[in-house]
Amino acid sequence: MDACTQECVKEVIDELYESFGAEVFKRCFPVILTDNGSEFKNPAMLECDDNGIERAKVFYCNPMASYQNPHIEKNHEYIRYILPKGRSFINLTQEQATLAINHINSAARASLNGHTPFQLAQMLMDAVLLAKLSLKLIPADEVHLKPALLRK
Repeated sequence: MDACTQECVKEVIDELYESFGAEVFKRCFPVILTDNGSEFKNPAMLECDDNGIERAKVFYCNPMASYQNPHIEKNHEYIRYILPKGRSFINLTQEQATLAINHINSAARASLNGHTPFQLAQMLMDAVLLAKLSLKLIPADEVHLKPALLRK
């Protein structure tokens, strides 16, 4: 199972790299910060493309050290508002995942001085990338972080 999981992660990274092009990918994803999950055990497979050209650096958080990636942990919390523990991700469509992440990224954060992650992304990331990922800002009064979001 580990090889399949690693290969699936590699496929996603490869697809993003190809879709965005090397320049945009490297500018947007110079670092991949992850946990020590089995799907990330071969960093070279993710760091380099099939020609051996470096595209990103992989770094690992220490076990049981969620403070090393607090912004990711906040996203996990929001994901669980929409998909509570016990609810499977198996049948989640890309459209549902994009809808959920658009709502999550449109929630204002105290850590961003009241701004949203999407607003920060607009300032820091290539507009082509945001468009290719179908990312958009949801108006504040329409942000919905409950399971009903995916039942519409």
